[in-house]
Amino acid sequence: MAQIMAEVSRTFNEFLLLPNRTRTDCSPATVDLRTPLVRHLVGETPAIELQSPFTSAIMQAVSTPELAIALARNGGLSFLHHNQSIQDQVAAVREVKNFKAGFVTSDTNIRPDDSLSELVEVMRRTGHSTAAVTHDGTGTGRLLGLVTSRDFHPQRHDLAGPVSGRMTPIADLPHAGADTTLSEANAQLWDQRLDCLPVLDAEGRLQHLVFRSDYADNKRFPNQVVDAAKRLRVGAGVNTHDYRERVPALLEAGADVLCFDSSDGYSDWQAQALTWVKKHYPEIPIGGGNVVDGEAFTFLAEAGADFVKVGVGGGSICITRDQKGIGRGQASAVLDVAAARDAFAERTGAYVPICSDGGLVHDYHVALALAMGADFVMMGRYFARFDQAAGAKLPTRDGFVKEYWGEGSNRARNWQRYGQGGQGLIFEEGVDGYVPYAGDLNEGLSVTIAKLKTTMVSCGSATLPEFQSTARLTLVSDQSFQESHANVTLRDTPTTVA
Repeated sequence: MAQIMAEVSRTFNEFLLLPNRTRTDCSPATVDLRTPLVRHLVGETPAIELQSPFTSAIMQAVSTPELAIALARNGGLSFLHHNQSIQDQVAAVREVKNFKAGFVTSDTNIRPDDSLSELVEVMRRTGHSTAAVTHDGTGTGRLLGLVTSRDFHPQRHDLAGPVSGRMTPIADLPHAGADTTLSEANAQLWDQRLDCLPVLDAEGRLQHLVFRSDYADNKRFPNQVVDAAKRLRVGAGVNTHDYRERVPALLEAGADVLCFDSSDGYSDWQAQALTWVKKHYPEIPIGGGNVVDGEAFTFLAEAGADFVKVGVGGGSICITRDQKGIGRGQASAVLDVAAARDAFAERTGAYVPICSDGGLVHDYHVALALAMGADFVMMGRYFARFDQAAGAKLPTRDGFVKEYWGEGSNRARNWQRYGQGGQGLIFEEGVDGYVPYAGDLNEGLSVTIAKLKTTMVSCGSATLPEFQSTARLTLVSDQSFQESHANVTLRDTPTTVA
């Protein structure tokens, strides 16, 4: 007969956090939200850390390059969806990797003997007014000088003349070494009244450019998630069908991390795909999932997954539970998988982070998921509300909404994700709808992060590991759940204060 789990399948709504003693050194300003994204040895620093524990869902309606840029600048990471051609996904990855993040890889380059007319064309093509003059005309060549649009005028100077006649030579250019930090580079920009600071390696080859105009922008985003070349990090989703072609193309484009995306990751297909990737591309971290219990987590961790996504059927646009009767309450799933992760770490010495994916309706659910053991969360509906997401912004009688559709809907046509036994969806496992418009991601996420930090302070925690190890949770009755909400008639108009 079937095995029946003794524990009730519970959701985040059924729990509240109990306050712990708040120390004087514990305040929102001192809370550190860093968290591991990928597998690492216990006690060692992971190869990739998030500065805030947020990732966006591997969905057409959510993870655009624009959203990936905004989220990485705020300390999180996006996984660009794979329900598109390999070429289109590669282009999306490159768009994120080419975005300026303080240290700019020069894309406006010229040789000293090239003509000013050629320089004008290069500047027109890139839209930038500063060009690096290198020995070979590439962004990594030996730097010979800089030339800007202020150094020549098309009507005043002979455009047939060489660039070398109008450039500022390297001997007259302040520059910095490859080990310079962004803070040091910005200080040099201001101290020496520079507009642009070249960063060179020991052989004089151009590594990056740092611009004064980016200073205020970088101050606004101090927690950007960047790679060793100071480029924003970005993830990409893959499936278990065309991964042999898709994975190498995504790596060549610069993807920092991959994730197998499946409604049910507890399968031999995913284990075989993980093994293949780890054999042929051991340098790239790749996640697995989705799972709802410790047994499935251990299966994927042993197959090589660098993190594991937790959750089946809990997404706001997912109807897998209605259609197939498969899934588990998200709180129960996270608690079970977190225990298995800790046991795996104790047994093997390898810590495999887990991601809570789905069931996060309210901001405080993020705090509950992290307290229960999730290392980071993945959200779809939350991010679909913002300007940077893919859905159209539409007016309604009650305000603006954004389109939001599930990967299991007929609109997405992502039949490969669900394995229903055909070359298309036999039945839908997701719906197509709308979510309330929430404006700009930068503003919306900052509010959610503020809520998370103050919750952690109330629980006496200054770091996520401390939060996980000391949090106390209580089950909520229906009556106490009702007590949690406002019970007055709310004003229709704002109060005016004299």
